[in-house]
Amino acid sequence: MEYKGFTLDRFQEEAAAGIENNYSVVVSAPTGSGKTLVADYIIDKHLHDGSKIIYTAPIKALSNQKYKDFKAEYGAENVGLLTGDFVENPGAPLLIMTTEIYRNMVLTEDPGLDVVSYVIFDEIHFINDVERGYVWEESIIFSKPNARFLCLSATIPNAEEFADWIRIIKRHEVLVVRHSTRSVPLHKLFYDYELGITTLKDIKEEIEVANTGYIPGQRGRKKPRIQKPSHIELIKEIGADRLPCFFFVFSRDRCERNAVALSKTGLFEVNPKISTIVRDRLANAPEQIRSLKTTQHLRQALSHGVAFHHAGMLPMLKNLVEELFEANMIKVLYTTETFAVGINMPAKTVCFESLRKYDGSGFRYLNSKEYFQIAGRAGRRGIDSVGYAIAMIDRRDFMYKALTRMTGSDTLPIKSQFRLSVNTVLNLIGRHNPDEIDLILTMSLYSYQKKMPLKEGSEIRRVYKNLVKQLKTAGYVAGEELTAKGVFASQIYSDEILTGELFATDFHKGLSEYQIMLLIGGLCYEHKSRTEFYKTFFNHEVKTLLNRISSEPGVKRYRRLKHIKILTALLTPCYNGASFFEILKNTSMLEGDVIRFYRQMLDRIGQIRKATSDNDLISRLDFVQEKIQNTIADLDAI
Repeated sequence: MEYKGFTLDRFQEEAAAGIENNYSVVVSAPTGSGKTLVADYIIDKHLHDGSKIIYTAPIKALSNQKYKDFKAEYGAENVGLLTGDFVENPGAPLLIMTTEIYRNMVLTEDPGLDVVSYVIFDEIHFINDVERGYVWEESIIFSKPNARFLCLSATIPNAEEFADWIRIIKRHEVLVVRHSTRSVPLHKLFYDYELGITTLKDIKEEIEVANTGYIPGQRGRKKPRIQKPSHIELIKEIGADRLPCFFFVFSRDRCERNAVALSKTGLFEVNPKISTIVRDRLANAPEQIRSLKTTQHLRQALSHGVAFHHAGMLPMLKNLVEELFEANMIKVLYTTETFAVGINMPAKTVCFESLRKYDGSGFRYLNSKEYFQIAGRAGRRGIDSVGYAIAMIDRRDFMYKALTRMTGSDTLPIKSQFRLSVNTVLNLIGRHNPDEIDLILTMSLYSYQKKMPLKEGSEIRRVYKNLVKQLKTAGYVAGEELTAKGVFASQIYSDEILTGELFATDFHKGLSEYQIMLLIGGLCYEHKSRTEFYKTFFNHEVKTLLNRISSEPGVKRYRRLKHIKILTALLTPCYNGASFFEILKNTSMLEGDVIRFYRQMLDRIGQIRKATSDNDLISRLDFVQEKIQNTIADLDAI
């Protein structure tokens, strides 16, 4: 079968046949094998038939990339974008959005979903994410009966179980399509400070020889001297014939430092063409951008064909790096893990600075899915005959069996991380009768995998009853119905209770626009111990607000509002009309993180604005919104 100039592989033909039969389809196939062609087939089939197609992605960066790609392919008039930060052409037949946005739409029964033919879930294995996995489950559970799903992932060991769950709760046919052969074979290698590029087995044997006769804790025996492997030495050994290379580093700071360090070695000569492109691109940018430390580091590295890419950078600089890489002008790109999620930019070689990462609570090895998600970027279809994945190994935390399991094959199945949020419970009460709620609570993948029959009680029912009890005590539910405060909170998607206490009660009455801004900032800020604020602004309005918070029992217990004083470093100058670059001087936060913070505030303002009927509050929210928009205006365009 020919499609878009390609002769389709068997798995693509099978998926297309399932779509023609109006089935849902689960596609498990390696990165770079052409899964996106199946999505294209759906779009071509339904783009002009009066229905809508929704494409969901796990991160905003992927949503934005797909939006650009699909606009170029299908025309700007046919494509829309919804990410919380941006709303573009929402009436388009093809809508790109984050999975959270789609989940919110189905939970609140958005009428625009009545004509959806297919929902495409890119990177469906994110259902395994401990913090966010429930979003994917709820998206499927609450989707309209008319919707069919295309679920895409590199590997789903238990795809049949997952498909059977969908089949049972949605009552339509679900086809599983598997493809196990990579278009470009992958060579998995490892790098040791002494052996160089080698195998895990050789490293294990060398460590055993080096440790012979050594007894920990005994005097008279010296512990073998262990060096950290060097990313620079690894790049030297890789050689020009195995470039370009993605070098994944689980730290933004080390991304930059490693890129600059490599550029200073003289390994790669200065490329005048890159220097000219960068100079021309920055010529029209504000002087403050050219003066940023990030920009200076990037210019230094780019001149030698080396770059870095992470979420703390300005959009303009990230776009510049992506364009230069696509133009085959970058030899080594140091980047963080998010670049591995769906971004369609493969390289010949993928390197790992480490196979351990900090996950918020401690350091751990990657799981097999994380490893193969990143390693899968190695090998360009139609260009390379083989791709290379090379992981640096630190002998001090070498665990042969664990590393062999991780890198041998992706054996991690899809596993439910379902949890009931306050928002979910409120919407269940507000939109369903008790019998319907009882049935819905048994529909989770968690219940299915635990083999809980639909008619039996479950842990989820117990959790639900406990949450309802708490909501009744807090005044969000009365009897079997939502109170006015409950209706408000049902349209808020995080910190529902705290937001309700602040903006669905009289708490906000009499507060100034500035104080409203401080509250919303407090709701959005994620505190990190390493973040510094060099200049804060403590005045009478801040003091009055903090006193009001401390005197209100329903509010003061929430830790989210304990950082308001330091947040004046970002919010006071924003309120007073300072430029974005002036505000940056007040904090150690990277410019991309500051932009993200302001955009989260805009998203939260939008939720509160939609949830409230208080015109005075809406007016003050609009004022705050305008202040924030003025601060970050045009930062995406420059």
